[in-house]
Amino acid sequence: QVQLVESGGRLVPAGGSLRLSCAASGSSFSSYFMGWFRQAPGKEREFVAAVRWSTSNTYYADSVKGRFTISRDNAKNTVYLQMNSLQPEDTAVYYCAARKYYSNAYHLRHEYPYWGQGTQVTVSS
Repeated sequence: QVQLVESGGRLVPAGGSLRLSCAASGSSFSSYFMGWFRQAPGKEREFVAAVRWSTSNTYYADSVKGRFTISRDNAKNTVYLQMNSLQPEDTAVYYCAARKYYSNAYHLRHEYPYWGQGTQVTVSS
């Protein structure tokens, strides 16, 4: 069974940086597609970024393009989300998600059958 465990969330001042990690286990992830989503209080869960494990092709929401970077480490079976120039509107619970194989609907949450428990990121103004 695929398991995803996020870590790295904390309180950070506006303009600061943070790196989130998602440790994946329970499968061979070479053909997987990994995503990060976030959910702010009272809002829908939204797509942030995704990476194709086999090719390292990356995909971003417009709101984070140029500020966030998604990457993966094969040896550690871990996906990272480097977040720079954080703003209060980035405050949310951040979730790691996984699906087998690429989908051109990668920005839709229902495309991902596997989810982590989430990690809280709070950006103070």
